Amino acid sequence: MSEETNYPADDNQEELNNGQTNNSKTIPLSGLYENWFLDYASYVILDRAVPHINDGFKPVQRRILHSLKEMDDGRYNKAANVIGNTMKYHPHGDASIGDAMVQIGQKNLLIDCQGNWGDPITGDASAAPRYIEGRLSKFALDVVFNPETTNWQLSYDGRNKEPVTLPVKFPLLLAQGAEGIAVGLATKIMPHNFLELIDGSIQVLNGERPHILPDFPTGGMADCSAYNEGQRGGKIRVRAKIEERDKKTLAITEIPFGTTTGGLIDSVVAANDKGKIKIKKIEDNTAEFVEIIVHLAPGISPDVTIDALFAFTACEVSISPNTCVIKEDKPHFLSVNDILIENTINTKNLLKQELEIKLHDLLEKIFFSSLLKIFIQEGMYKHPQYENAGDFDTVVEVLNGLFEPFFSQFYRPIVPEDYKRLIDKPMSSITRFDVKKADDHMASLEDEIKNVKRHLKHLTDYAIAWYERLRDKYGKGRERKTELRAFDRVEATQVALANAKLYVNREEGFIGSGMKKDEFVCDCSDIDDIIVFRADGKYVVTKIQDKVFVGKDIIHVAVFKKGDERTIYNAIYKEGDTGTSFIKRFAVVGVTRDKEYDISKGSKGSKVTYFTANPNGEAEIVNIQLKPHTKLRKLNFDMNFAEIAIKGRASQGNIVSKYPVKKITFKSAGVSTLAGRKIWFDKITKRLNADERGQYLGEFDGDDKILIVMSDGTYELSNFDLSNYFDDKMIRIEKYFPDHVYTAIHQDGKSGTYYVKRFKFDDIPVGKSVSFINDEPGSKLIVLTNSTEPVVHLEVLKGKSQTEESLDQPLNEIIDVKGLKAQGNRLSFHTVKSVKLTTDEIDLAVNAKEEVTAPTETSESDEETEKTAEATNSQSDIKLEITNPDDIQTDNGGQIELF
Repeated sequence: MSEETNYPADDNQEELNNGQTNNSKTIPLSGLYENWFLDYASYVILDRAVPHINDGFKPVQRRILHSLKEMDDGRYNKAANVIGNTMKYHPHGDASIGDAMVQIGQKNLLIDCQGNWGDPITGDASAAPRYIEGRLSKFALDVVFNPETTNWQLSYDGRNKEPVTLPVKFPLLLAQGAEGIAVGLATKIMPHNFLELIDGSIQVLNGERPHILPDFPTGGMADCSAYNEGQRGGKIRVRAKIEERDKKTLAITEIPFGTTTGGLIDSVVAANDKGKIKIKKIEDNTAEFVEIIVHLAPGISPDVTIDALFAFTACEVSISPNTCVIKEDKPHFLSVNDILIENTINTKNLLKQELEIKLHDLLEKIFFSSLLKIFIQEGMYKHPQYENAGDFDTVVEVLNGLFEPFFSQFYRPIVPEDYKRLIDKPMSSITRFDVKKADDHMASLEDEIKNVKRHLKHLTDYAIAWYERLRDKYGKGRERKTELRAFDRVEATQVALANAKLYVNREEGFIGSGMKKDEFVCDCSDIDDIIVFRADGKYVVTKIQDKVFVGKDIIHVAVFKKGDERTIYNAIYKEGDTGTSFIKRFAVVGVTRDKEYDISKGSKGSKVTYFTANPNGEAEIVNIQLKPHTKLRKLNFDMNFAEIAIKGRASQGNIVSKYPVKKITFKSAGVSTLAGRKIWFDKITKRLNADERGQYLGEFDGDDKILIVMSDGTYELSNFDLSNYFDDKMIRIEKYFPDHVYTAIHQDGKSGTYYVKRFKFDDIPVGKSVSFINDEPGSKLIVLTNSTEPVVHLEVLKGKSQTEESLDQPLNEIIDVKGLKAQGNRLSFHTVKSVKLTTDEIDLAVNAKEEVTAPTETSESDEETEKTAEATNSQSDIKLEITNPDDIQTDNGGQIELF
């Protein structure tokens, strides 16, 4: 950075120089601020806020580590002493140094900490620097320092030397992450997994492009589908891990990166106070591991509460990375993969420099050993000319003459400094010189030289071995903590609790949550949208407010659900310009908020004469009476809405009558005209969906349920609500058919005997968990299949000699269908070595015959897309369900072979 500032010329400059300022001492500011600001911005960017690509450190961090190395004697140093020593290099006071040192220590990589260094998970601060101690970790000593490959510069006061960058042989920047705000730019680099960075560097050395994703020390779950390699414009969604302990209790066991347990609890309490969620109490049991217990209020769904925690609290955060680093004394915006490539190349170059330095040192050792050997063996130290030499120049001249026959044996010319080392040798070491020992020493040096030259020739392999050594030596316990998953976006309106009430004044045309003296409509959330239909055929969707005018003569008002295709509106209206009555059925899937739409064609005087809203597409029958007319013989007839196709909301509809209608009355209720809802299960997000993602479960309607089987031999029944969560311990999910027969093989925990049973899953209340294997501790579910004729291949050991034998056993022949709680019959009276199911599963979603009351009618609106979900004919993903394979033992201690 330049220390001189050149100011632009000014018209008054000459007068200023001559002291002629028209009785004013004002100095023009033209150009001053521009240059000063640029100097300041450059200083902050380069020397304070942004890390360097070579070593991954900001200047203060680099100076702390250099100071720790300078003070290193193997023992712990008081943090206060390290801070004091670092002030020789960092001109910004002890507070900034102390904070930076604690941040480095908390990352548990470079500093071996002792004492209370604080906890970034709970947000607890560290103790004062005089109470805590630290020293460089073994990892830091291995990869960060090497004075021979370090470029040095003078410190700010010129009294000391400090490194320009440290010769780090590992992608520390990506391992630790970094965050800083400079002038005009900022940097936010995510931490990545230690082992994955090593694997990525090996990929680079093998000529492949790496693909690394963040890994946070706080764990949690991360959706990195929009990470964009850490560049500007990317985004990461990070969620806490939430377990359902029981139907009334949730446990948060890992928190999102960038939050603390205290901050997360405050956000949950705030959401509860605002009515976004409803909890009874929240407890912080965090000690070594995070444990925040959320007790739910009575009647509150755990699944909906989990979604609400993600939508309204710090249980889900969005992080925008911005990878900016200093490269060649300028800020650069790079991807994390490009940074890893640069770091790997830099590490390879540093390893090459170290090998070249080592080779030079070995050559020098052999050079001097050969020089000394010849000097002694040839008796040069006893030569008269050498003994009579009066000064050093004469000694050099004499020794040059004596060594001239041997010059060809040396790899470089002999210089006077070499002779000086010779003559400085004490006579006692010369007289005790052991030729054999010297030859052995030089031979070992020759072997080392060959080894170093081999490494230089195969530098890439040497670098790969370096990374593998780091992984073997320091990789234990550094496995990935953050689970990578794809998230479904939680719509806040779908999980918000009803914390407000909706009222309406139909005649005056007002709706709102503050109109407590008017007609109550329903409970709602303060973030809901409301749909309003008026008698003139207009309808509008608006945000709920305390009180808002939406138009007089309201005939229907309700909470609006965007994308709802199952709420069908049945309407009859009279067109204003012709007087013709039309009948129509339509859904309102998506609209622009506060924009008016028409049920009719929009002509003046149009009026809605009949209207109903049906949450599941119900179609009623109405009676229509016409006014008397000379041309009409029949003045009274019925209309069945089930005969009317569901079309787009902009469609005209079917003609009821061209003559005036006197009266329309409800006659009888109808059933739903919509087909059952087709549901899929996405194994990645572990959620249900209607978007054809994942395993097709079937078509659901009414009271249909989903069967869920857990690895511990229990099962539950669930409804098909798309907000449901499913446990990681789940091994089977499919539509529940009460009459379908399943076959299970299970091991008794007490005797170790294997039993087979055939049974039907009972129709139990939703959410209740029931075991279908033995209740003895240690009992295990081995196989569960829905095949109608299951066959297993058994490997058994017979008799005292334990002769091995194979057989195919149809399970239907062993036992008939019995009750859920029956133990079943013994699988084999011999010792079971392995079990393999040889029959395929049945895809119940495809093969089951399901009745549909009526075909789904499609929308013809320009703004809606026809959505038809067809069941696939593929076999189910789950062919065989096996739990705890590593724990299953046979009677004789042999391992069961599981497939």
